[in-house]
Amino acid sequence: MKDFPVAEKVQERLMRYAQINTQSQPYQGTWPTTPVQIDLARILADELRSMGIEDVFLDEKTCVVYAHLPASPGHESSAPVGFIAHMDTAPDASGDHVRPWLLKHYDGGDIVLNAEKQIVMRVSDYPNLLRYIGQDLVLTDGTTLLGGDDKASIAAIMTMAEYFCTYPEEIHGPLSLAFTPDEEVGGLAHDLDLEHFGADAAYTLDGDHLGYYEDETFYASEAYVEIAGRSVHTGTAKGIMINASDLAFELIGMLPPREKPQYTEGIEGFYHICSCRSDCEHAVIRLIIRDFDACHFHEREDYLRTCVANLQARYGEDRIALRIQHQYSNMKEVLDKHPHLTANLRKAISDSGLTPVCEPFRGGTDGAALSFRGLPCPNLSAGYENAHGRFEYVPVQSMEKNVEILLRLCAIYA
Repeated sequence: MKDFPVAEKVQERLMRYAQINTQSQPYQGTWPTTPVQIDLARILADELRSMGIEDVFLDEKTCVVYAHLPASPGHESSAPVGFIAHMDTAPDASGDHVRPWLLKHYDGGDIVLNAEKQIVMRVSDYPNLLRYIGQDLVLTDGTTLLGGDDKASIAAIMTMAEYFCTYPEEIHGPLSLAFTPDEEVGGLAHDLDLEHFGADAAYTLDGDHLGYYEDETFYASEAYVEIAGRSVHTGTAKGIMINASDLAFELIGMLPPREKPQYTEGIEGFYHICSCRSDCEHAVIRLIIRDFDACHFHEREDYLRTCVANLQARYGEDRIALRIQHQYSNMKEVLDKHPHLTANLRKAISDSGLTPVCEPFRGGTDGAALSFRGLPCPNLSAGYENAHGRFEYVPVQSMEKNVEILLRLCAIYA
């Protein structure tokens, strides 16, 4: 790379983007689920235009930002390649009034995030911190998430774009960029217009620690169980009351106790209770079902149906309703048919001085859904740690290295 201040650029961008609340919310019935996401979308569109990129479009209705960079001279006939990141942050922790700060030259000890509130990130709880001794960390104040998932990726992609605008002679083919809403709540880029995007292959950037890439995700579905109880005064309840909370707990107790996220790893599947809202009259359980193996995944769905059927047989079919909604499939089904995508990514990572490591992604990405829509998308890690929580952080050097990987990947395609 030429003399370009990549580290300063990605750090400044992440800290600026992080302060913009783009938190998405489930069950809103609208896309995007929150109007605040358009605030960052407008900033990104204006920033891309200020770089000198002429083909920038913000779809105000769908909250998707598109940009196209023309190829460097002599590489106009190269196949376009795309890069995608999501703008929303997770609803798992507060995303309001995010106050990012920079810890330079991390020394390997516990980190006081907020002295006033006595919030400390301890190495004993987060041992991955030790990987980053001597590096510069962007942190929260311990009261909100940071939003490095996925704003660290946005910062890297935007810095790559600025680099090519600054040095138009640097080798690259036509590039398509997109920033999407609502990934964290199942949006999965369903409003991304593939024709307007204009690339036949792309990469999402949406994973944690540096150097990893993913070509495999879960099969995933979301289930809703609604339970109708019957309330009556506790003094005369015998033989009459049907407590919806009791039925909800009974159903949850039927699920395999060790097949939960906190007890599984690698390619092990699980059930996860996302929420349970209940009283005597009414209960609603939301859970997700995950597995890397298609047969095991469908067996999990069928087991949940069996559990519900057992309760229906005892308490009445009309008391308990189950709805299972498919979310996404294992993108390996598609990516195995396009091996050049991961081969090129491995080469770009290696050429950047890292050892590429592929691991099954225990989550979903926009790319999982896009792959089945005809846009195959492996996933490159973004470099953040502890996503979705108040102890999230991003090493600046990880974002800097990701920019290098992107630049090398563009050169490979050219």
